[in-house]
Amino acid sequence: MDLNSLDRKDLLKLRADVERAIATLDERTKHAALEAAQRAVSQFGLSLSQLTDDISSLGSRRTAGVVRFRNPENAEQTWSGRGRKPQWVHDLEASGKALSDYEV
Repeated sequence: MDLNSLDRKDLLKLRADVERAIATLDERTKHAALEAAQRAVSQFGLSLSQLTDDISSLGSRRTAGVVRFRNPENAEQTWSGRGRKPQWVHDLEASGKALSDYEV
């Protein structure tokens, strides 16, 4: 298309058409992705709602660590005893204090 051959009215219409197409692009893309996902899960005899329910339940299985230790200098700082030790635990141990003395 040679834009230089179009008059002002045609160019304004073209701009409006392009803006409309851009505005609906995300919706069209989401719709196409949803349809592709529905086709993919149907090959396994499932529906998307079944799959998303299962995914949601996987996330809810994670539990927050139970607080086992509390920083004596700042009660808001706690540690479950799992994972990397916070700095305040290293500081307590370096000062020769037993971590078991700070169990909740």
